[in-house]
Amino acid sequence: MRTTHRALLLLAALLCALLGAAQPASAHTELVKSSPKDGATLAKAPGHLTLTFDEAVDLSDVRVLTVDGDRLPASRAGKDNVVRVALGSPADGKFALVWSVVDEEDGHTSSGRIAFAVGAATRTGGDEAPVAAPAPSPSVREGLVAVRWAGYLALALFVGGLAFVSLLWPGGAYEPRARALLGLAWTGGLLATVATVGLQGAYAALGGLRDALRPATYADVLATEPGIVLAARGLMWVLAAVVLAALLQGAARSPGWRVGALAVTFGLLRTTGMTGHNSEGGEPTWGAVADFVHLLGAALWIGGLAMLALAVLPRRRVTELAEVVPGYARLAAVSVTGIVGAGLVLAWQVVGSYGALLHTSYGHLLLVKTAVLGCVLVAAYASRQWVRTRLDLAVLLRGDAATVRPFGYSVAAETGLALVVLAVTSLLVTADPGR
Repeated sequence: MRTTHRALLLLAALLCALLGAAQPASAHTELVKSSPKDGATLAKAPGHLTLTFDEAVDLSDVRVLTVDGDRLPASRAGKDNVVRVALGSPADGKFALVWSVVDEEDGHTSSGRIAFAVGAATRTGGDEAPVAAPAPSPSVREGLVAVRWAGYLALALFVGGLAFVSLLWPGGAYEPRARALLGLAWTGGLLATVATVGLQGAYAALGGLRDALRPATYADVLATEPGIVLAARGLMWVLAAVVLAALLQGAARSPGWRVGALAVTFGLLRTTGMTGHNSEGGEPTWGAVADFVHLLGAALWIGGLAMLALAVLPRRRVTELAEVVPGYARLAAVSVTGIVGAGLVLAWQVVGSYGALLHTSYGHLLLVKTAVLGCVLVAAYASRQWVRTRLDLAVLLRGDAATVRPFGYSVAAETGLALVVLAVTSLLVTADPGR
């Protein structure tokens, strides 16, 4: 058994080393120009349409459809970022096409429409409705947001709960509530990762929820860079089971377990950050570092908070609170400092300007997240004040309910608002950047 543990932990360390390298900067793939141009009037029908993107694209990630939904054949046009699309000959001399392309780095989809006419066609049909650009299914988008929220929550509960038990509350490894919380977090993290693969494939292919269940969708996603990252995250969750099992067996203080736990934690945080917007902007390395600090701080804070609210407080042992709460208060203070500092770096890295912050939907979501986080900090301040002024009194009164109740209320409010912050974060990851 020890040999198996060592082999798995060594594999986790190697994967972390491979995933630790910062990714190159990349924004979403966008169309730079087309030939013919959108809205052009031509004397002769063209044989093909040329699309030039701002970065290299894979032909399988580029889709050009007619208004009837027929996919047109595409081929290379000399460069990795140029695609040539064969055109038919419409009877009315009007061409109306919709295109979409999947970004190879983060799996986000960009799309648009191109319409042009030949000869007198433009003078005979001015009242037709415009062709809508393709877009992901709302149900798929909502599903992707939901599983990302579940994934963030599971990551926070697992990483933060693991740190809480191993650093502040070793006895929690034998507490049924703590064991159940860690087990549910691990299960939720693994299932959310698997579901994300299918929904990401349906999202990129502009399909429906049924497409998210097809084996072919999983195969297509796992052949892309975002799919490889998701596969690595799934493997990290599998390795996390070894770490969790060792913790529940009382091995949390052994050096080998600590090394393995750090390796798995690093892998989970890094693979989660690699599918976000942190690599966009002029300083991708700083973006990757800031994202890691941001995720780590949120996990330590929210996971520890949940462990405190759901496992420690229900025991009503004030002497235990006196041992655990001050240490968590210091850990939470450091975590919040890291969250705020790293969040500022990420905001500037992704949004890029005050105008984008104030006048884009992404910037508005970021402001909402900041406002909710401010409310969380108010609740956290109330909790911290109770620790400073009332904890000693609660110990003297042997856990009098009236004395401890305000602390429980503030912790519950803090936990609930933290869940809202995670929900807004899931929307931000799915949304296009503000720039």
